[in-house]
Amino acid sequence: MKVLVALYLALAALVAHAHKPSDSYLALDADATGIRGQWDIALRDLEYAIGLDADGDGAITWGELRAKHSDIAAYALTRLALRADGRPCALAPTAHLVDDHTDGKYAVLRFAAQCGADQARGFEVEYTLFADLDPTHRGLLRARLAGNVVTGVLGPDQPRLALRAEGRSRWAQFLDYGREGVWHIGIGIDHVLFLLSLLLPAVLAPSARGWEPAARFGPVFWDVFRVVTAFTLAHSITLSLAALAVIELPSRLVESAIALSVVLAALNNLWPLVHRGRWLVAFSFGLVHGFGFASVLTDLGLPKDALLVALVGFNLGVEAGQLLIVSVFLPLAYATRRTWMYRRMVLAGGSAAIALIAAVWLVERAFDVRLGLI
Repeated sequence: MKVLVALYLALAALVAHAHKPSDSYLALDADATGIRGQWDIALRDLEYAIGLDADGDGAITWGELRAKHSDIAAYALTRLALRADGRPCALAPTAHLVDDHTDGKYAVLRFAAQCGADQARGFEVEYTLFADLDPTHRGLLRARLAGNVVTGVLGPDQPRLALRAEGRSRWAQFLDYGREGVWHIGIGIDHVLFLLSLLLPAVLAPSARGWEPAARFGPVFWDVFRVVTAFTLAHSITLSLAALAVIELPSRLVESAIALSVVLAALNNLWPLVHRGRWLVAFSFGLVHGFGFASVLTDLGLPKDALLVALVGFNLGVEAGQLLIVSVFLPLAYATRRTWMYRRMVLAGGSAAIALIAAVWLVERAFDVRLGLI
């Protein structure tokens, strides 16, 4: 019973972490006259950091945002440092706007930097935004120097990046987005729970008496292989189409459909309707999950030559993260498949908890509310 309670509590704690991770979007354009920057920062993150909602009604108006423009600039620009030839650049705000991204509204801070050196040849970026508040936060960087576009990912684990006019190597940019793909599958709890819901019954077989342990490892392995391959192929297709702006879907629709997929996959473990055809379920809903993964890349607005590197790296990073999850799950599940604990606590209890939590996500995302359960 204690194990089951602990499982429920652990899953319940995930409710607060099932939304798009905290990202900002930093664009820099350097030439001989200086550096011009645009920094898109989510209003929800700024509200948490400095407070924007003056009347506490849950809605941030333009008037409330305008009243905080100087605070936003002071907070953000003290957490960004640019240096050229070792000399610090003086940053000054030039305009404040607001923009819509796939996951909500963002404050847009435009600024200028004077470095007293030839910043067009290269400069260094040091980024510490929200480092003291959110270790998962990432700054997605796009810089233009001498006509070359350079991309990178900044955060607590990589706060500094040296940019050169000749550009960073494609390999370095590929590795950046590969790491970002692994990171996003790790903190993309809804994606992980969907995959686990499909994998939980893989070591069992349905019978008239309920779930029975699988007799051999070979069929279990190939069942898992089909499920993971179908999920990978499906979300790779839609991730690519969405990142290349071939297909665009509303964020609320995508996030709601992802939550629904988790509910249905978990309920199927409690009342099995699909077992051997779970790979079809993985493929069908994997198409929706791909749109969720794509939001990071589409919001960055990379040019197509840089987007291709980012897309391939990010996608392979997601797959590497998935394989890591499967490599941990499968041996443990197979070793414990004959136990009462696996069938009752892990499969039945875990699936019930996942279905309940995903139902909360579905209501929150479909109706744009916070139920305040956590």
